Amino acid sequence: MIEKIVAAVNNVLWGDGLSFNQSVPVVGDINFATGPLLIYMLVFCGLWFTWKLRAVQIRHFGYMFSIMKGSTKSTTEGISSFQALCTSLSARVGTGNLAGVAVAISLGGAGAIFWMWMIALIGMATGFAESVLGQLYKVKDDNGEFRGGPAYYIKQGLNKTWLAVAFSLCLFLGYGFVFSAVQANTITDALENAYAIPTLYSGIAIIALAAMIVVGGLRGIARFAELAVPFMGVGYIIVALVITFMNISAVPDMIMHIIYSAFGLEEAGAGALGAAIKNGIQRGLYSNEAGSGSVPHAAAGAAPNPNHPVSQGYVQMLGVFFDTMILCTCTAFIILLAGQENAAEGMGGIGLTQEALSIHIGASGTDFISAAICLFAFTSVVANYAYGESNLHIFKLDNKPGRLIYTAGYLGMILWGSMAALPTVWAMADMALGLMSVINIIAIIWMTPTIVSICRDYFTKLDRGERPEYADGDCEIQGKSEKGIW
Repeated sequence: MIEKIVAAVNNVLWGDGLSFNQSVPVVGDINFATGPLLIYMLVFCGLWFTWKLRAVQIRHFGYMFSIMKGSTKSTTEGISSFQALCTSLSARVGTGNLAGVAVAISLGGAGAIFWMWMIALIGMATGFAESVLGQLYKVKDDNGEFRGGPAYYIKQGLNKTWLAVAFSLCLFLGYGFVFSAVQANTITDALENAYAIPTLYSGIAIIALAAMIVVGGLRGIARFAELAVPFMGVGYIIVALVITFMNISAVPDMIMHIIYSAFGLEEAGAGALGAAIKNGIQRGLYSNEAGSGSVPHAAAGAAPNPNHPVSQGYVQMLGVFFDTMILCTCTAFIILLAGQENAAEGMGGIGLTQEALSIHIGASGTDFISAAICLFAFTSVVANYAYGESNLHIFKLDNKPGRLIYTAGYLGMILWGSMAALPTVWAMADMALGLMSVINIIAIIWMTPTIVSICRDYFTKLDRGERPEYADGDCEIQGKSEKGIW
């Protein structure tokens, strides 16, 4: 019954192709009408903010990197901008970059990679907008630390408490529980494939390590991310670059294959084109999370540099670029240069990536990718906890008993995910991510006037050669911060 409900919701959100099925829903069998509702919403949202913010992801592409100067300084109240970036990347960089890219290729062909790039490009504008709101409407909790995210800007900016609660419930289902199960599933699957380690043992080990880190709260998670993310990201990129140069003669043909396949120019029918677009966008979103409403939680926890909410928009926009345009591309090149696209149908998830790397560098490839996925996915497991914990404040559960109950559920889901069937876990993750995204997209488009107003304030000061600084009242915003941070 639960599987039918999950499948029905995913059909409505993600659909089976490029157009809605106009047949009447069959409620009794829970077969609702299908249609890629969320794909349309994500594309529209990305294009909307690209237009409203005057293509900020292209105009200020270089500035996006320069704003990271001096970003390692934190305060007693917030984490540093660099820690916020690493924390968001901890959640982003995981199964989406390794297993997710493999799933996209297996279901949508090489063309799915092109559409992952496109959703990342326009998604950078979406990530910018939602992170600005996360920073603008943040609050202080009883421990004097910053909290924020979609539930906060929905409640304060739109005065829609019921919608804020709905988002928080979806986030608890997704980041608090299901997504960590997905990451644990990928870790245990990789270890079982490589070393025949029983999934139960791997799951227990993940729980023990995660518990040691999350007990330190957002600051402990940020410190862990600050060390782990640069190490694992740079290491993976180096390996991918070496493989690319080893196969440099095949790269031009591979690029053309991606482009031709993206537009169905190598396929017999339009169905393959629809599969490429759907799976590219779906896995691209799962990887970079732009529009899902997750990243604003990390953005809210930062002490901005410079002292303006818009600065965190640039920081998290950089995260979208690094996640999809760099790391996902690395995985795609590894798989396609190994000639594994046609073998993808008989192999799902991380197994395809492991096999591809083994073809390039021998048996050590399995060892490397197993270590990479364990580190990539584990950082996501830890960061997911922080996102869920941030929303305890919405339910007045930001206290010791509330955290204890949440932590127990979070660790329990890790154990379940480590032994669950992969399709079931992925389906629940898709549903949770989709529901979160629908609510968040509606909210940030609704709050476009505030986003445009505060960004105009930043852009104007930047164009005048001033260091952008913001104080409450510099421009008109919707609602009011409940604790007056700005």
